[in-house]
Amino acid sequence: MITFNYETPFNLKDEFKIASWIEHIVVSEGFVLGEVSYIFCDDLFLNHINKEFLKHDTLTDIISFDYCLGKQVNGEIYISIERVIENAQLFHVSFENELNRVMIHGVLHYLGYKDKTTEEKKTMRLKENACLNELNI
Repeated sequence: MITFNYETPFNLKDEFKIASWIEHIVVSEGFVLGEVSYIFCDDLFLNHINKEFLKHDTLTDIISFDYCLGKQVNGEIYISIERVIENAQLFHVSFENELNRVMIHGVLHYLGYKDKTTEEKKTMRLKENACLNELNI
């Protein structure tokens, strides 16, 4: 089950479509969807989470907490809408494209994809692009 929670004045345009897409990605990777919660917030909210739980005092677009149990995907994904807006402008993409990329990025971490090394970042970006293409079909 995927839930969407809002701590800022923002709402997804089509929750059902996005939830179906995310579940499809999870299942296509050989996993089972458990409970994934998205929490959309602002920079202040996410920075507080970052400082309290990760001991980082920096702005970020996403923080995910992995509660997966074997092949069952569970977690909380916090997304700063302010960071997504700024990054969309920085990367010259639409807000929706950047938001969807960040949303699937968090789930891909649960599926075992990493982004610490240059090679891992390249693999992650390719997988994000493939997932975005599936959403836009």
